[in-house]
Amino acid sequence: MEFRDLKQQYRVLREDMDRAILDAVASGAYIMGPQVRELENQLAEYVGVKHCLTCANGTDALTLALKAWGIGPEDAVFVPDFTFFSSAEVVSLEGATPVFVDVHEETFNMDAEDLDRAIKQVLAEGRLQPRAIVAVDLFGLPADYKAIRAVADKYGLLILEDGAQGFGGSVIPSEAKESRACSFGDISTTSFFPAKPVGCYGDGGAVFTDNDEWASLIESYRVHGKGQFKYDNVRIGLNSRLDTVQAAVLQVKLKAFADYELDAVNAAAERYTSLLGDVVATPVIPDGYRSSWAQYTIRLKDRTQRDGLQAHLKSLGIPSMVYYPKPMHLQTAFADFSTRPSGLGRNDKEVDCLGRNDSVSLSFRAKSRNLDHCPVATSLCDRVLSLPMHPYLTEEQIQTVCNAIIDYLR
Repeated sequence: MEFRDLKQQYRVLREDMDRAILDAVASGAYIMGPQVRELENQLAEYVGVKHCLTCANGTDALTLALKAWGIGPEDAVFVPDFTFFSSAEVVSLEGATPVFVDVHEETFNMDAEDLDRAIKQVLAEGRLQPRAIVAVDLFGLPADYKAIRAVADKYGLLILEDGAQGFGGSVIPSEAKESRACSFGDISTTSFFPAKPVGCYGDGGAVFTDNDEWASLIESYRVHGKGQFKYDNVRIGLNSRLDTVQAAVLQVKLKAFADYELDAVNAAAERYTSLLGDVVATPVIPDGYRSSWAQYTIRLKDRTQRDGLQAHLKSLGIPSMVYYPKPMHLQTAFADFSTRPSGLGRNDKEVDCLGRNDSVSLSFRAKSRNLDHCPVATSLCDRVLSLPMHPYLTEEQIQTVCNAIIDYLR
């Protein structure tokens, strides 16, 4: 059994996929060929935004957004404590400070009330300027953008939607038409890593926005900060382009995703929940939301039960993964960065936001080892377990996974 069965997906799509790849290879236009622009137009139309600019990977997509906003030193950017490392890594790479925010137990996404508290604390300390919020659509479910937007507007902050896992997820308010993931941020991004809801055969990413000025800046930044032509460099940029072969792959996969794969993963998730809902905490999809199910993640009682179940599944040849085993504020890379202004506690590191042991700066310290910091995220890292999930799961495979879980827990 595969955790995400890309081999079966290729078997289903093989005829169209081989043709698309060979056409791209035969064209000789391997960088920024016509398939790239075609894909960008298709992605923008699917999401419902004005601009889509593809790039080399999802991490670069986040970086390009921050560069377009001029995020840098002395800026605070608020990031969920329960997410993949790159959501916060890109903030530090721009010289800004990631401030970690707790998440909701049931949806795994950013808690807007804790976001508000974090912003107030940063403002009260007075050393950093709140600038932006990185809202992550974790495991395929869009974050609570209504609540997050209210907080952002209250303090005049920008929202960067990290839709690396969320592409295809949506919100359908009773009074309005469906809004899709990657349209909720002032700038939104996604990843085309192979295991994502829509993945290529390598690395890839995209940035989405309705803002003409930011789109123009991102267009420049992704090609070495170019100006009017290739060798007119007006700013320091990146080399971050999606190659033509990957664009051709994604055109085939996007069509399959829109035609039937998204429906198939939702059907698989419903089946999982119907079989497991009485024995373990299953994912919660709020009313009016639809997930693209990058992961199907259950919550166990504690680490001992989680690890025992994972070992049991492995013994039966059933793959599973822990996303994520460590919250952001406990990552070694952030040990010398301040994640939340506070008074000095027994477990606090006496460093300022740039890691300096400067006695003048000791009022701003990292609680990088304080387990009371972001308690929900910290607890989830001990209890989450993701099960096999993809559009080609069979009823027999789902039954096998669920029976193994039920046998172990009961």
